[in-house]
Amino acid sequence: MVDLVENRVVGMKSRGVYETPGGAILYYAHAELEHLCLDRQTYSFKQGVSQKLAEVIYGGLWFTPLRDALSAFVDVTQKTVTGKVRLKLYKGSIAAAGVSSPYSLYNTSIASFETGELYNHADSKGFIRLYGLPILVRALMEQGLGKKSGLHGGDEAKSDGVAG
Repeated sequence: MVDLVENRVVGMKSRGVYETPGGAILYYAHAELEHLCLDRQTYSFKQGVSQKLAEVIYGGLWFTPLRDALSAFVDVTQKTVTGKVRLKLYKGSIAAAGVSSPYSLYNTSIASFETGELYNHADSKGFIRLYGLPILVRALMEQGLGKKSGLHGGDEAKSDGVAG
């Protein structure tokens, strides 16, 4: 059961109480499949698209180019979202008991970072350095501004690329 205060299209708030146990179960199972079958960036972006699509439909804007475009994105993301989900239901709660898909992006041979040839621990040093580059650039900029204004104690960035 969902009990919520929602924003109506005309600007007023209303309270809605909804009981959709079948819908909740299907939604939960589908979300488990999406976690398994979509990459992180696609899954994250799809969450925002889903929210916007719900707003568009709720607002009665079905026959619009925006709804067409949002639906097209969702359709593409769902092509590989299929499989089997086992759930445990107990006193109104839902828990995953297992999920499988022929399109699963989970690969046991690389999931532990200890086996397989796809993961090399030495690669992590370069990745961490590259991934942190925007933060380093900002720190260097702030240190430069601090020197000019006297706000920082004159610390300089080390030549090995690590702000000190």
